[in-house]
Formats: sequence, C-alpha cells, structure tokens
Amino acid sequence: MVSLAQLAVFVPAAALVALSPGANNILALQHGMRFGAGEAVIALAGRLSAFLVMLGLAAAGLAAVLTRSQAVFEAVKWAGVAYLAYLGVRSIAGRGGSDRTIERSAGDAVAGRLVRARREFLTVAANPKALLLFTAFLPQFVDRSPPVSGQLIVLGLIYIALELAAAAGWAIAGERLTLAGLGARARRRVDQAVGGVFLGLAGLLAASKR
Repeated sequence: MVSLAQLAVFVPAAALVALSPGANNILALQHGMRFGAGEAVIALAGRLSAFLVMLGLAAAGLAAVLTRSQAVFEAVKWAGVAYLAYLGVRSIAGRGGSDRTIERSAGDAVAGRLVRARREFLTVAANPKALLLFTAFLPQFVDRSPPVSGQLIVLGLIYIALELAAAAGWAIAGERLTLAGLGARARRRVDQAVGGVFLGLAGLLAASKR
C-alpha cells in the first residue's frame, strides 16, 4: 500500500517534524522533569488520542473541510493561543505541584495521570497547525493512485509512532535534568524558562496565518 520509496522520503521528514521543540514536546519535557519519564510517557495517551481523532478526520475528508473554513480555523487558533498562554502563566507562577496535590487528595495517582493526559490532549486539539499536519504535510507523500485514504492512514500511524517516540525522548531528557541534581531554585528557573517558551509559542500562533 505504501512503497519503500515513499517511506524512504517520508520517515526522515516526519522524524524531524516530530522532534521539533513544539508545545507538546516542551510539555513532555516539563512532565518528565516534574513526575519522571514513566509518568510523562503515560500522559502521552492524551496526545495519542488527539492525533488518532485528527487522522480519522483526515482519512474521512472532514479535516480538509474544517481547515478551509476561516471561522473554524480562527476559533481553534485563538483557543490554542489562550491555552498555551495559560500553560505559560501556570508554569511561571509555579503551579507545577498542583498535580501532586490532586493525587494526594484523590488518594491515588490516577487523577494526576488523567490531568496530565488531558493537558497533552488539549495542547494538540487546541492547535490548528496540528490538524494541518494531516491535511497538508502527510498528503505530500501520498501516491495519487488509489487507495489514497489507506496510504494516508498508514503514513499517519507511522508519524504518530515517531511523534510518541520523540516525545518519550523529551520526557527522558526532562527526567535527566532533575536527576542531575538541580536545586529548587534551578528547577524554578527552568519552569520559568519553559513558561516563557509556552508564551512565545502562544505569540507565534497568534501571529500565524493559514
């Protein structure tokens, strides 16, 4: 269905996109720092869910319809700007321990994991550029001979696998930073820097055009 020639071009390009320091990978880094790589990887279930929904929409042709609608695009875009700004302010304000508080009050780790997975899901879902990944990036590598939707699904699943592997790498890097023995002040500065990155990404998204 997908030829080796297609994969030879697609996989390196997709890996570069997946490894880029976007909002989701910065979030994985932060989760890894605060809760360890294992917990950060569990939270990736939220990102996986969001990408699978987008891939399903793309395969059904609905994503292209949504991205052509200026009103829908703008609504999702500004929701994404607001959410990234929220994450930035939250990180700068030192709200990183709130997940731990949730876990203690709930009596188990499930509530905290759900919060982090939801954060991963919303960071993808509230970014229209993520939807464009499946409507503009993936189709460049599809052979126009049928079945096009089948090729799109295969390439999409490969991209999602690469995305999750890259995110795990970011999570491990975050855990390593913590294990390096960063003091409370240093961790606070890192959180502030991450918050600044989120605010910067919010600004870039706000200034971006379709």
